[in-house]
Amino acid sequence: MSLLPYLFPKSRCLPAAGAALLAAALLAGCGGGGGSDAPTTSQPTATLPEVRVHASGLESPWAMTWLPDGRMLVTEKPGRLRIVEADGSRVGAPIEGLPPVLAEGNGGLLDVALAPDFAGSRLVYWSYAEAGSGAEAALSGTAVARGRLSADARRLEDVQVIFRQQPKVDDPRHYGSRLVFARDGRLFVTLGDRYTRRDDAQDLSNHIGKIVRIEADGRVPADNPFVGRAGARPEIWSWGHRNVQGAALHPDTGELWASEHGPQGGDELNIVRASGNYGWPRVTSGCEYSTCAPIGSRENLPGMEPPLFDWMQTRIGPSGLAFVTSERYPQWRGQALLGGLASRSLWRLELRGNEVSGRASMFAERGERIRDVRQGPDGRLYLLTDAREGRILRLDP
Repeated sequence: MSLLPYLFPKSRCLPAAGAALLAAALLAGCGGGGGSDAPTTSQPTATLPEVRVHASGLESPWAMTWLPDGRMLVTEKPGRLRIVEADGSRVGAPIEGLPPVLAEGNGGLLDVALAPDFAGSRLVYWSYAEAGSGAEAALSGTAVARGRLSADARRLEDVQVIFRQQPKVDDPRHYGSRLVFARDGRLFVTLGDRYTRRDDAQDLSNHIGKIVRIEADGRVPADNPFVGRAGARPEIWSWGHRNVQGAALHPDTGELWASEHGPQGGDELNIVRASGNYGWPRVTSGCEYSTCAPIGSRENLPGMEPPLFDWMQTRIGPSGLAFVTSERYPQWRGQALLGGLASRSLWRLELRGNEVSGRASMFAERGERIRDVRQGPDGRLYLLTDAREGRILRLDP
């Protein structure tokens, strides 16, 4: 059933074409976005890398990572994990052994990450939308599982679910789902507000609108900020999030940075720190989709972390985040790249320490929704396009 009539009866805030674009973005996991004090910068076209198709033939791909031999693991939302040859020449058959995946709305098979000790353990981690059972069969939530990749890389063995978002919710949107291993081997998992449960993002008794930090086997680290606090979930690392779909460790500081979907306006970039409250929905520069009515305060409130950067009224729908460290792109080293779903572009943020000093939207003329952004082991940058016929793009200097 289409969600458009319910989400956008008749927008008084956007022109019809804009509302249609925003609706499409929302249904694929997008938020809003907006302007900021940081100036928009651009480089001459001649200085931009050349975009080449590295691989194609993927259905709604969501995330990618690399095996030690240079091949890629790529998730497809319908519930398939595939291997792509290092040169992009072949997309393999689905790997066997994954648990059932709920592929509805924003849900499906989502992020994928290798264990830090993969060379020895061969453990693969993935996030996905999981349906409930029994009386909760109509509900769903974000789950994280891990399994051992067989020697022939055709199946996952000893599969176990190590984390489940609580509670499950009757809504197929805003699963979050990025996975990032910290330098100490702990695993960060981003969890969305499930769209209709936004107020729960300010309630520590659940996992809605949170980022959690767990051990590699799913246990709770003893030094998590809310361990021992009555009424709080011990897995929680930070709270007050809407829908974080981009996350990466800063290469110098090792801190977790995250890009977050706002509502109509208000896409954010944050440095995510222990016990931080990032405001949603009590603070946001965005507004309601159908009416553009205010949501909470536009001014920061005591005890809440202001965003590092806020696009305000420019819709980008951020998904995928990477820092450029490769010598292949000397003009971009030390900068951050974000995929844009609603903006159908790649965003480059110039950084001066923990400040964004400039921004540029690139490759918008291609009209492709950028779901994931990664720097590969070969030092090249790769983009994953979010489409029924998705592709892996490579940026060649």
